[in-house]
Amino acid sequence: MSARFEEIDWRPTPMGDISLRRRRDPASGDDVYEVKLGDEFLMSSLFTAGEIALTQLGLAKLPGTDLDVAVGGLGLGYTAQAALDDPRVRSLIVVETLGEVIEWHERGLVPLGAGLASDPRCRLVHGDFFALAGDPHGLDPQTPDRRFHAILLDVDHSPRHVLHPRHAALYQPAGLRALAERLHPDGVFALWSNDAPDEQFNAVLAEVFAESEAHVVEFDNPLQGATATNTVYVARTETGTGL
Repeated sequence: MSARFEEIDWRPTPMGDISLRRRRDPASGDDVYEVKLGDEFLMSSLFTAGEIALTQLGLAKLPGTDLDVAVGGLGLGYTAQAALDDPRVRSLIVVETLGEVIEWHERGLVPLGAGLASDPRCRLVHGDFFALAGDPHGLDPQTPDRRFHAILLDVDHSPRHVLHPRHAALYQPAGLRALAERLHPDGVFALWSNDAPDEQFNAVLAEVFAESEAHVVEFDNPLQGATATNTVYVARTETGTGL
């Protein structure tokens, strides 16, 4: 049995102090893992439906097998694990800007960490996803100009509520076009958001991609005794032609 509350790790980072905490949920008796950046909660293992749906909705749009997938943002690993749970996925890179988060997984400090770190299909990449998205050589430092069948992004709270001002450019037409160039024809870009569907962002996606849609993901929020929602945007490139 774990203690009622434990701070597993705390580190200063260029983005602020980051901490990994574990607490006992009094209702279920389960351990809940939480990540905070400064005073702001980034993620919790109590709420993973949106992160899992990001992968499932994104990959559901893809035909074929032997899929190469890139994930922006490691977090507690639920988006990445959902990708590895799809038997069609051949390779997965997860780009995470905070080396401390990667270390938590490699050390097995979070529930999914050991499995992700040891899966031969998965590689955890320490890097700035937003900088790499605009880099002429692409998202994978080991393989310049590499393309993916799907890029799944879960870093910012939403396209309007970003963790750092430099992230905002990705959600504009030029940023999304650069990201789309990292996709195969008929490839998928999917984005998690904590906000309700944003018609303005939907219009930007429609300007860049061949098709796009916003999915509302509902899940129980036991802290509020109500149903909560996230949004998952899914956009697809042109079939057989690129952008």
